[in-house]
Amino acid sequence: MLSQLPIRVSTYAAMLAAAGLPLYIHLPQFATQELGIGLATLGAMLGLLRVLDLVQDPALGWLVDRFPNARGAMAAGAGGVMAFGFLFLFTWPATDGSLLRPALALVLIFSGFSLGTILFYSQSAALAAGDEAHMLRLAGFREGGSLTGVILAASAPALLLALGPGYGGFGVALAVLCLAATVACRPLWRVPSTPEARLTFSALRHSGALSILGLAFLNSLPVAMTSTLFLFFVEDRLVLPVLAGPFLILFFLSAALSVPFWTRAARQYGPRRVLLPAMSLAIAAFVGAALLPTGAAFGFALVCAGSGAALGADMVLLPLMFSLRLNRAGLKAGQAFGLWSAAAKLALASAAVLLLPALDLLGYRPGSSNADGLFWLTLAYAVLPCLVKLLAILMVAQLPREGALA
Repeated sequence: MLSQLPIRVSTYAAMLAAAGLPLYIHLPQFATQELGIGLATLGAMLGLLRVLDLVQDPALGWLVDRFPNARGAMAAGAGGVMAFGFLFLFTWPATDGSLLRPALALVLIFSGFSLGTILFYSQSAALAAGDEAHMLRLAGFREGGSLTGVILAASAPALLLALGPGYGGFGVALAVLCLAATVACRPLWRVPSTPEARLTFSALRHSGALSILGLAFLNSLPVAMTSTLFLFFVEDRLVLPVLAGPFLILFFLSAALSVPFWTRAARQYGPRRVLLPAMSLAIAAFVGAALLPTGAAFGFALVCAGSGAALGADMVLLPLMFSLRLNRAGLKAGQAFGLWSAAAKLALASAAVLLLPALDLLGYRPGSSNADGLFWLTLAYAVLPCLVKLLAILMVAQLPREGALA
């Protein structure tokens, strides 16, 4: 089992990633074109669903900690619920603008995703047997798998639309992936966890994990903004709709290829010191995006490559820093990663809740060439994320200087 551990870690991570970020990339376009739901309505619906997450995710974390011997059953339930949710959303969609069916489907997907993510990240210390160097190695496999899943899920809809199955085929493919990965990765949950101290706010703060949690939320906002508006920016601002799929693949491929580099750099210099140049790279990339003219395919490819490489650092280093602090303090990881999951999804929802209605109010309409609307789209996609990223850099600079794996 130990020899296959990295493969199983990568496989489960790929499944979770395929069920996570790509949904936010494709959901706005799917909702407007296939379901007849407006941007403002979609943003409000996602915001209401995320209120559920704020209560649900910490509760799921408590459940994982309370019943450690049931983690295998919980993982099976998470995979099954996500599979059904994807089938419900994409293969049996309401086309009349009704919100009930997509809302129910999203509740299932988000709930299964939350439980699977909390289980997976809270098991990190057990899988690494508490060894910090091994935790870093497994983090590389985990995030490499995550980015592979994102690449597949980000590119699949365009391919399936071209071949005929469309979003229905996408839903079936995601359901099959969820079930197959759940079955293949059952041995992950047989590794027993070590006894851990009860999680309290005071313990979370004294361990340093609370500051990492706040940083992770703030740092997730730029990714959430650009993910939510990516297809709109490529299709309407750059007028390069046929390249949307290749751009997505390039973005996530750059992130995947950067993971070994960030992992080695973190081992040598420590995550904190590596995060600063990585975040600066993201700012440089999106400043460039704001200045691109219509049809600038090569320029935007450079933006995708640079911002993708920066994303690779975020995905490897921040969860690692959080896990290390929990492990050193001997704290229960389930509830902690319940808070982590809630913070990450709150960032994604905040982008949708704030940006989509705001753009609608400011005159942007998907498929429109209105100059004022495109100006606000560019500001929301390329400028606003840079400002938020600057705040995240200030937070990283204020983190305490510690050892190599800080």
